[in-house]
Amino acid sequence: MPHGHSHGNGCSHEASGINNPLEMGIEYSLFKKIDLENMECLNEEIENSGKSVFKPFEKRLDFTEYVKSDADEELLFNIPFTGNVKLKGIIIIGDDDDTHPSKVRLFKNRQKMSFDDTTSSADQEFELSRDTSGQIEYATKIVTFATVHHLSLHFPSNFGSEYTKINYIGLRGEFTEAHDHGVTICNYEIRPNVSDHKNNLFNQVNHQIQ
Repeated sequence: MPHGHSHGNGCSHEASGINNPLEMGIEYSLFKKIDLENMECLNEEIENSGKSVFKPFEKRLDFTEYVKSDADEELLFNIPFTGNVKLKGIIIIGDDDDTHPSKVRLFKNRQKMSFDDTTSSADQEFELSRDTSGQIEYATKIVTFATVHHLSLHFPSNFGSEYTKINYIGLRGEFTEAHDHGVTICNYEIRPNVSDHKNNLFNQVNHQIQ
């Protein structure tokens, strides 16, 4: 039987494996709801490599695809969804060395963030432990992340390396399709404008006199 314990920072660790892999795979399927065409990763060494870390839960241990930072250790993901997400948890898998990120900061519904924007307060942040197999989940504040259409993940630091390397990012939660309800604007004439009707009235009066 798996047993877990909380680390107090929203992190839960399953000591003997991650629950039922099939159930976890379903819950961690939010990667399918990412608008990958418009997703961006800032400071990635290889263009579009940031997109590769979002993959099926069962492929979380496939490290052939990863993202590596370029100029320094920072990485910033701007992740638009194709609908609304209730984000419940996140998994970060890296290598068992100093390239593993040591912190992640979460920002909701702030599109096209740059590194300059990350100086503002995050909606939530976690101190990360080295995790090479997806054993640690960081639980988000459900109330805060109940309706998310865009998520930014800022990794400001690692454990001492000149660059940061991430193999997998898993997002757990619920997805709701976005409904585009058209807005119909109706203009109602509450009080008739006399100037609009006086000519008609005048003509009607003249006609009756004649």
